[in-house]
This record gives sequence, C-alpha cells and structure tokens, in this order.
Amino acid sequence: MKLGIVGLPNVGKSTLFNAITNAGAESANYPFCTIEPNMGVVTVPDARLDWLSELYHPKKTTPAVIEFVDIAGLVKGASKGAGLGNQFLGNIRATDAIVHVVRCFDDDNIMHVVENANEPVPVDPAGDIATIDLELIMADLEMVERRIKKAENLAKGDKKYLHEVELFKSLASWLNDGNSARSFECDDPDDAKLLDHAELLSRKAIIYAANMDENGFVNHKDNTYYKTVAEIAAKEGAQVLPVCAKLEEEIAQLSPEDKAMFLEDLGQSESGLDRLIKASYELLGLISFLTSGEDECRAWTITRGTKAPQAAGKIHTDFERGFIRAEVVSFDDLKANGSMAAAKEKGLVRSEGKDYVMKDGDIVLFRFNV
Repeated sequence: MKLGIVGLPNVGKSTLFNAITNAGAESANYPFCTIEPNMGVVTVPDARLDWLSELYHPKKTTPAVIEFVDIAGLVKGASKGAGLGNQFLGNIRATDAIVHVVRCFDDDNIMHVVENANEPVPVDPAGDIATIDLELIMADLEMVERRIKKAENLAKGDKKYLHEVELFKSLASWLNDGNSARSFECDDPDDAKLLDHAELLSRKAIIYAANMDENGFVNHKDNTYYKTVAEIAAKEGAQVLPVCAKLEEEIAQLSPEDKAMFLEDLGQSESGLDRLIKASYELLGLISFLTSGEDECRAWTITRGTKAPQAAGKIHTDFERGFIRAEVVSFDDLKANGSMAAAKEKGLVRSEGKDYVMKDGDIVLFRFNV
C-alpha cells in the first residue's frame, strides 16, 4: 500500500514525512524543496501484535507496513506543466491514496506559495484545497478526452464501446464543472470498476492532514483554519486529521516512555502519526489478520472481504493452492482467556472453510496440503 503526501509548497509535507519515517527528507523554506519523491516504509501500530509478542516471546515480530511518498510541492498551473507539475502528477498517479497536507497556521517567516514562488500570499486552506483539486481535475479531463477518442475509434468496429464513450463523456462534463471524479456517482458497478481502473487522479481516496502550529493544534476545535478544512472534508465524505508536523517530528525522536509522557501532557492518547496510519488503513478498506507462535508473530494486510484461502495466499501461494481449512480465534477471545489452550478448551477456536470471510484481528493457523 502506497500513500502520496501532497500539498502546496511550504505546507509542512516534508516535515510530516520526516516525522512519519525518520527518513530525513530535506525540509526548507523554499518552493520545490522536495524534487524527487522521498519514500519510506512505516509500521502499522497494532496493540494486538504487541500483546501476542508478550505472550509467545517469539524469535521475530513482524508488523504490517505502509509506504509513504513525499511528493514535490504543487503550484497553480501544474496540469499545464508549471513548477514541477508533470512530475508531480506522474508521481501521484502511482499511489493508492492521497494524504493532502493543508497549511493551517500563520508564520511570516515561512512563505505561503500558490502560483508564483516569488509572491507569497495569505494563508487560505479552502483556496489551497481548491488549487490542488483543480489541477488534478484538469489533468483528469485531458486523460478522459483521450479515452473518449480511443473508445470512439474502437466503437467503429465494436458497438460495445459506445457505452464507454457515453460514460466518459458524462464524466468529462462533470469534471468541466469543477467537480472531482471522486464525487461522480455510478449506479452500475461495472461502470464504477471501469473508472477505478482509469487511473483518475481526482478519484483517489483522500485524507486531509490539517497542519497547525502547537497552539493551534492543542486548541484545534477553535482553530478557524481547521474548521474550514473540516467543513470541506465533511462535504466530500473525506477524513480530516488535526496534526502539528513540528510536534510530530519531535515526538518521533523520543523513547516510547518519553513519548507516552509527552502525549499525556498534550492530552492525547496517541500521536497524530499513529492516527494518520490507522486512518490510511481504514481509507483503503484494509484489515489485519495475525499469525502467532514461538518462531514469529506477524500481522498480515488484506482487503476487507477477503476469504480464507486468499488470505492464506498472502503467506505463501502453496497455502492458497492446497487450502484445507483455517483454525481461527478472535484476538479478543484469546486475550480474555490468556492462552490458546484455554481458548480451545472453551470451544472458541473455530474450524473455517474456503468461504469464510476474514475479520480484523483474526488469529489464524492455516491447514493445507500440496
């Protein structure tokens, strides 16, 4: 799973990325500080995996992971090649979802750039969001128009492509009105699938990260900029997370004990980064199942709705090919009883077949034969 961190220049993208990954991406007060995308793999926080490791003391503990990509700052006109536009749009196309960092703080020492790198403008979260949305929409419109021409040519030899022409013409009209492909509704599941495979930038799932200074973050519910972002997210059915990238960068350097104390002083139960990672998981409809034992305790990422044989295939293709059954216990049942033996004694370890749909937190032993 790959998430692209995007936003206008100087909104705190690279600072947030550094905090997430400790990768040391350059972060400075000038546009296009990030030229090539920085990539980092981070672990998904999972208290269940931690508990299993305490129970089994395995030789190895392997958490699930997410890949984050810090993508060069966008400016107005990117869809026409302005700034690093073409490069930006190509990089974002390769991601599964977008984390849009929006500036929600005032600081005269940090330029706020929208169009011209030499002309700072006042902070305007709604305007910033609209700028990036428009660039993604314009890039999509060009691609959709090419898709229409291709389908029209194919329709000359096969009438089945006429429906595709109609679908993409409707989408083009929608985009022309300034709407994102994400908000374009499809009644036909096949049409929705067609659009999902069209690599539309403005159709990608999105999380807004409202980046505030420390004072704004502590009192984010009273922060006018944050409220603006929250209202936009609510209209889109998107998520918004209040963050302070500078604070998160500091937290990332602390030991687990100092981190817990620091968060407690802030009145937070978990860091903004942990919340962002969990929200990213939810955004893409992902869940984890777990395997446990003295050799290794591990979290495996699957899409919600995955059946047992396909989940087994995540471990090894032989597991899926020779699937017999899955021995399953929920994490809550295992924890409540303290051991696998106790859970089995109470009949809580189930034998599930090939039609079983995996649930988040399932602890599984797959039986197979090849």
